[in-house]
Parts: sequence; C-alpha cells; structure tokens
Amino acid sequence: MCSGLALLSPGCSSVVMESKQGNTKVTVEEHATPSEPSKPVNMCLWRLMIVAGTLIYGSYTILVHLCEEDGKLPFSSASLILNIEIIKFFISVVLYIPEVKENGFTMPSIWFSLPFAVPAILYCFNNNISVYMQLQMDPASYQVLGNLKILSTAFLYRAIIKRPITGIQWVSLTLLAIAGISNSYGGLQAKGDINSAGVIHVTFIGLMMMCTYCFISGLSGVYTEYILKRQYQTSLHLQNILLYSFGILLNGGVWIFQASEAESFNLFRGYSVYTWIVVITQAFSGLIMSAIMKHANNIVRLFLISSAMMVATALSMLIFGLELNTYFCAAFGLVIIALVLYHQ
Repeated sequence: MCSGLALLSPGCSSVVMESKQGNTKVTVEEHATPSEPSKPVNMCLWRLMIVAGTLIYGSYTILVHLCEEDGKLPFSSASLILNIEIIKFFISVVLYIPEVKENGFTMPSIWFSLPFAVPAILYCFNNNISVYMQLQMDPASYQVLGNLKILSTAFLYRAIIKRPITGIQWVSLTLLAIAGISNSYGGLQAKGDINSAGVIHVTFIGLMMMCTYCFISGLSGVYTEYILKRQYQTSLHLQNILLYSFGILLNGGVWIFQASEAESFNLFRGYSVYTWIVVITQAFSGLIMSAIMKHANNIVRLFLISSAMMVATALSMLIFGLELNTYFCAAFGLVIIALVLYHQ
C-alpha cells in the first residue's frame, strides 16, 4: 500500500498531504465509506484486500480447531505468534527497502519508537489468549461473540478520539450486547461433547476470556490507529517494523517461558500443515489490518471482522457439521441488524 494514500470513513476530517515528488497536494474528501475509500486509492486493490482480510479472519478459528489433538493444542501459543511476528517483520523490511533506496534512511529516535511498545504488549497478550479461547468455544460462537469488540471500540473512540456516538449507534450497540448475551446463554446450555467444534458451546471461562479479549482488542486497535496516524507521513512499513520488533521481543520472551515449562525449545514443536497455514495467513492478516488502521480506521476493521462471522459459520457447518441452535440464530440475526444500523 502506498504511503501517500489516505482513506477515511464518514465522520473523519479531510486530510491534505504532500506527495513525495514535490509540493502537489492531494485532498481526501470526508465522504468516503468504510468499504469504498476515496480516490486516488486503487479501488480494486482495496476491495481485494478487504475480501482477503475477511476470508483470512473468518478461517482463523477453523484452522486452529483443525490443529487440535485430543482436545488440546500440540504447539505453544507463543511460538505460533512469534513466527507470525517474524514473517510480518521481514515482509515489512522487504517492502520498506525501495523507500529507503529512494528517500534514504533516518534512524527513528527512542521517543518515536517507544509508543509502539504499548500496542505490542496488548497484542502479545490478546493474540496468545485468542489461541487458547478456541478450546473454550466453537468457531461460530467465537466469531459472533468477537463482535463485542464493536462495543469496546465505540466507547474507547468516544473517550480517546472524542468521536460522538449517534442515537442509532446506541441502539445498534444495545442490540449487539443482547446478541452476545443470547449466544452466551445458548452456549452455556450445551450438553454432551462440548469439546466438539460441531456443537454450539461456550464455557464460563471462555466467556470471561472473550470479555477481556474484546476490551483489550478495542483498546489496542484505537491506540494503534492513533499512533499510526499521528505521524501520517511516516512510512507504514517503518511503523510496522517498529511494532513487530517489539512483538518479536515480547513473544520471544513468552515462548522461552513456555518452552522451559514444556522442557522443549523446538520452536516448531507440534506444528502441522494447518499450523503453517495459520502462521502464513495471519501474517498477511496483520499487514492488512495495519494498512486499514493507517489509511482508514477501526470502523473499517470491525466491518471486516463482523463480515468474517458469516465465513466462520459457513465453514463450521461445512467442515464440522455444526448444528445451529435457536439462541445462536437469534444472536446472528441481531448482529446483522446491529451492523447495518451502526454503519448507516
């Protein structure tokens, strides 16, 4: 993604930027929608990125469940996240090299770099907990309950970025909360083999983990968008390099701790073909999300995440033979209505 492009959704101010070649100014209008960024963005590339991000995000929970052996994950969560961070780091370096050749390189100061440690810490915690959450609920419930991120993000947007919440958006957020309660209640009523990905189920521990996960996700998303846009002219690839550098250090430390507990320092212990698919796809997902937060905003990110709910549900029915219950169907319908209202 070109660092001289900007995408904005309704409610954002217009932005004026200078191109690298001279003083030509490009104005980005404030009427862009989440799915259709303003010109001169390559619309085909943007739409392809949104579709790819949706499919990747929706397949994540499916792939992790396919990695399970006897209801457990055979690999370390930190090794998974560490490998994802390493791949994102090297891709960002490769993408940044042409910019360095053209414009030169100036070493970022410590004060410029340190703010990226904050989202790295939040992502380290959340990415690891999201792996273990798969053992506490089925893939479809994970995606439906994951839409509670919209609640935390909306409130944090209001508190940090001072974006107002309209009356219709309050109605949407209320419906979303009801949807979460409905799916949670139905999942907690599950009988029989609740470890099966083909049964709608949510454990109490999983529900608590999801609430924590959604709050931290909202906080990390809003903060990441803030620091990416605070220095908008700075290359996204350089910003990603800084973020992923902290991510490698943090997840490397967690992996060393987990490896010492398991008495095995094999970084790829328990990996299968599905695990490698998770690593590769999630690396690209992270790069897509950073581009969205740099050139658009978290509302676009949440739109993508919400759309992934349909992908995960369809794949669960196809692969695991998932049977939907009344509570899940009610929650699914409420989420759809909430999304339509929220993005009006």
